[in-house]
Amino acid sequence: MANILIIDDDPKICLFLSKILERMGHNISTANTLEGGLHSGTKNKCDLIMLDLELPDGNGLQILPELIQAPSSPEVIIITGTGDIRGAEIAFKYGAWDYVQKPFVMDEVSLPITRALQYRQEKETAKTSATFHRAGIIGESSVIRSCLADVSKASVTDSGVLITGETGTGKDLFARAAHENSKRSTGNFVVVDCGAIPETLSESTLFGYEKGAFTGADKNQPGIIAQAEGGTLFLDEIGDLSLNIQKSLLRVLQERTIRPIGGKREIPVDFRLVAATNRDLDQMVNEKTFRMDLLYRIRTIEIKLPPLRNRENDVQEIAIRKIQEIGQRYNIGIKGVSPEFIEILNSYNWPGNVRELINVLEYALASSRNDSTLFPKHLPPELRIVSLNIDSDQTIESEEVNVNIPDIDEEFLSLSDYRASVEKIYFQRLLKKSNGNHKEACRLSGVSKSRLYSLLKQYSLSLSKPS
Repeated sequence: MANILIIDDDPKICLFLSKILERMGHNISTANTLEGGLHSGTKNKCDLIMLDLELPDGNGLQILPELIQAPSSPEVIIITGTGDIRGAEIAFKYGAWDYVQKPFVMDEVSLPITRALQYRQEKETAKTSATFHRAGIIGESSVIRSCLADVSKASVTDSGVLITGETGTGKDLFARAAHENSKRSTGNFVVVDCGAIPETLSESTLFGYEKGAFTGADKNQPGIIAQAEGGTLFLDEIGDLSLNIQKSLLRVLQERTIRPIGGKREIPVDFRLVAATNRDLDQMVNEKTFRMDLLYRIRTIEIKLPPLRNRENDVQEIAIRKIQEIGQRYNIGIKGVSPEFIEILNSYNWPGNVRELINVLEYALASSRNDSTLFPKHLPPELRIVSLNIDSDQTIESEEVNVNIPDIDEEFLSLSDYRASVEKIYFQRLLKKSNGNHKEACRLSGVSKSRLYSLLKQYSLSLSKPS
């Protein structure tokens, strides 16, 4: 017996679907608006949601991502009108199970429902029978759970995996998780930093060489790819490979053989490729610095890692866990953490992502010495500056400056410079409109307090106590 939610404002549709589902033995609940559907779908346990796209307060696509990422991870079947096929197409990209088109009959509805619930049952059974290895990945934000779900999907295949994201987002951890949850987990996990290999040594490093192949080759030397036999080859920063090596790598992936330098025969290899990059490979393809055919080969499954600033409440969890790990590593014991310390960590933008956070925590632990609790004073000065002047009794002031929109013809600016000029003017006007009250400025702009102060600092708009 499954819990099924119907989100549709048409009473006849709700009644029709309810009767079908009740005959199938399921529990039914209904909602008639986006707001009601979002509340029911995220607060209650749902196995399946039937979602109409045309609702009184908006389009069902607006709430689809939140429904799919709800704690119960329900399957979603879209209900569309005759002209909503484009909406169904978009819904599939978000992860919807299927769609049914109005008007419909019983068979057209019951089959996708049965298949979706069958799939869900199989998925739940597999989830309870297998242990997922996180490989050190910390966080329970919806975006991280989505990435872990992608790793889980990748673990049942031998297809190429491409992990993308900013520097410091943990691409190496996700690569290891893809390995540890695969059927190749007992094999080697071989890591290659493509940016650290000199181009002149790339071929011999990857493919190996035989004795006498060149001066100094006094013995046979297997390459890194051969070392990954039966396991996983992780090519970190694959965008740094030269076009010549890209061509050779593509051949290996197609033929599943390698020929060492100086060798006369092909050697079969069996490995799974996981690649990572912080570069835009599609743009590199357009610029002809990365091969399109190689990109197709390595991007069968793509896992896009979010920056730390977009990971909801993960900063605190990562900080607490890492403080314990670092304390044990350096034998300095477990330290307490003050709320103010965490508040500053949460307010920072973390351009260097998790890697930067860990470096800051190591600094804090080193500076705390014998102190039993971490306070803001233990943080690096540049991090503390970002959090200055955020007390409620403070006001925001800016000097009187020219607020005219820059004349683009007078001095033709780059797009980024023009945007920056206009954005600075916006914040100057915002301060004037809000009478220097930071709460009102946040309300008017829709910008969070930490983000507001970061932008004010960026544009040299001062913060000072009222006189």
